[in-house]
Amino acid sequence: MTLEESTQELERGDEAPAFTLPGTDGEDHSLEDFADHEALLLMFTCNHCPYAQAKFDLLNDLAEEYDEVAVVGINSNDAEEYPEDSFDRMVDLVEDGTVRYDAYLRDESQEVARTYGAVCTPDPYLFAREGDAFELAYHGRLDDALNPDDEPTECYVREAIESVLAGERVDLAFMPSQGCSIKWRD
Repeated sequence: MTLEESTQELERGDEAPAFTLPGTDGEDHSLEDFADHEALLLMFTCNHCPYAQAKFDLLNDLAEEYDEVAVVGINSNDAEEYPEDSFDRMVDLVEDGTVRYDAYLRDESQEVARTYGAVCTPDPYLFAREGDAFELAYHGRLDDALNPDDEPTECYVREAIESVLAGERVDLAFMPSQGCSIKWRD
């Protein structure tokens, strides 16, 4: 397992790059599908990485707690080399209740991960609704539990969400997320 830290490709205030990706619900999803939300938490994640798995419960909780925030997982890993990250396995995790986000999407071409600059799982991006677009409000770690077995004492993403929903600027410096590297195709 190769440990990676997220980097800053997008800057605060940058508009969310467009995408259309298939979801575990059998539908294709794009940014417009989440237009009725005040915020969008896009999480580059996967099925097999212990760092990503350790955040499933937090993401499920956020999706249940905040109706005005769309929580969307995107799996960009190479499923040929890592069969545990296959679309079928994603569907299984949604059907058995392990993943209860608003949407779990498959980035087969890996273009969306490259466009966003995602490098690890988990790699979270919080966007605030600004008119007809989503603008980056926060990119960085979800909480202060950097290892899968750590218990968090601070939840940065919750603080960022609360700021966005209050119409305030997120006052958190960039703190890189940490996890397994995205499994790129050769």
